[in-house]
Amino acid sequence: MGSRPTYRKAGVDVSLARRFIRAIEPIARMTRQPGLLKGIGGFGGLFELSGPSSGRVLVASADGVGTKLCLAQRVGWYAPLGVDLVAMNVNDILCTGARPLFFLDYIACGRLNPKVLLEIVRGIARGCAQAGCVLLGGETAQMPLVYGSNEFDLAGFAVGIVDRHRIVSGGQIRVGDEVLGLASSGLHSNGFTLVQRVFSKQELKRWGRELLKPTRIYVKPVLELLKRKVAVRGIAHITGGSFAEKIPRIIPKGLKVAFRKGSWEIPGIFRRIQACGVREAEMFRTFNMGIGMALVVPRGAAARARSFLRSRGLDSWVIGEVQRGGEGVEWAE
Repeated sequence: MGSRPTYRKAGVDVSLARRFIRAIEPIARMTRQPGLLKGIGGFGGLFELSGPSSGRVLVASADGVGTKLCLAQRVGWYAPLGVDLVAMNVNDILCTGARPLFFLDYIACGRLNPKVLLEIVRGIARGCAQAGCVLLGGETAQMPLVYGSNEFDLAGFAVGIVDRHRIVSGGQIRVGDEVLGLASSGLHSNGFTLVQRVFSKQELKRWGRELLKPTRIYVKPVLELLKRKVAVRGIAHITGGSFAEKIPRIIPKGLKVAFRKGSWEIPGIFRRIQACGVREAEMFRTFNMGIGMALVVPRGAAARARSFLRSRGLDSWVIGEVQRGGEGVEWAE
């Protein structure tokens, strides 16, 4: 039997990307100015305003939708991409407890296709409405020397704001805290390079609409939860690299998260991908597996948080707990 398919063999090396980020951190530090609280490496960069607005912190993010747009081209359904573009950014800055203020898009293409691009921009507007932020502007660049006539790429930029004393940093996470997993709407916007390697053209066409479901935007229910004074000590957006890459960003050194397999319902689309020969460990390293965001809360707060999220139509499960020893994540049956 040949070797099993992996995200790395499909062309995406998450570990190399992590090393690249570490390499550019000292370069970015050369630009430091008063007001910088957190730069490269987190879910969002934090910059404190000065003067009369002192104590208010801006949080910024930049992201795209990856090779999901290649599948959208195959299927001919572009509307989800606009929502995805907003979601990947506003969900990131939400991890600090910030409220998104505005969003900007960047669209680069070989040839302007108004029908397709309008469909995407309408999706961007829907995503902004779901996040409660303004579509402030953007740029559409025609670059036929870089892109083919039917090729394009998308990038988005979001800025939010949070009171400094209300920043969710993960620094207050303690042994015994529970991890609440919030339901995803599907694959969201990660792992599509691997999906398009393991699925046949017929399977991609058959499951295209399921795979392209827009990324869930968690901003409004989670911000409402924070206003209800539920002690949310950490928030992680489960995207590229999944649990192993995203959870350690918010867990203090000397602590780890022990996840319990089987503690939530994994959507069928992930089982179909795994059935193509992808090992279970690789699935959990690459895809969100039905959990799009994780909240770390004190043990006594989990039931109340789940009840509130359910009232807002959002399923959640207690999927793990914080333990002492080591770093990162581990899985138990």
